[in-house]
Amino acid sequence: MIDEKRLEMVREVLSNPRNQKEEVQALQDAIYVIGGKWKLPIINSICNGNTRFREIERSIPGITTRMLSLDLKEMEANQLIKRTVTPTTPVSVEYTATDYCRSFGDIILEMIKWGKTHRERIKKS
Repeated sequence: MIDEKRLEMVREVLSNPRNQKEEVQALQDAIYVIGGKWKLPIINSICNGNTRFREIERSIPGITTRMLSLDLKEMEANQLIKRTVTPTTPVSVEYTATDYCRSFGDIILEMIKWGKTHRERIKKS
């Protein structure tokens, strides 16, 4: 059953005949948008309910304020997150995942699953 599902996805995603240049460009685009050390942990943090800058920062060990700020701006430009400013005193800023960002939630879950399996495999050897 899984093989049928995978074959269906292959037919849907990959052209026939295969266009390697197009496939590589698509991979590069995806890596550009979600790649780097911090973007996926930031998305994970926001999807786990951390919406304020300091909440996100505290939830990701090792991230610097500068890197978080830069990545949030880039992710907003790529429509992965929405930044909402509420004109209160002091000003309140919240970050939320967009539907576009949530569209690759299954991919993130698969990556977490793969990462856990990989870590166990390496520990055993």
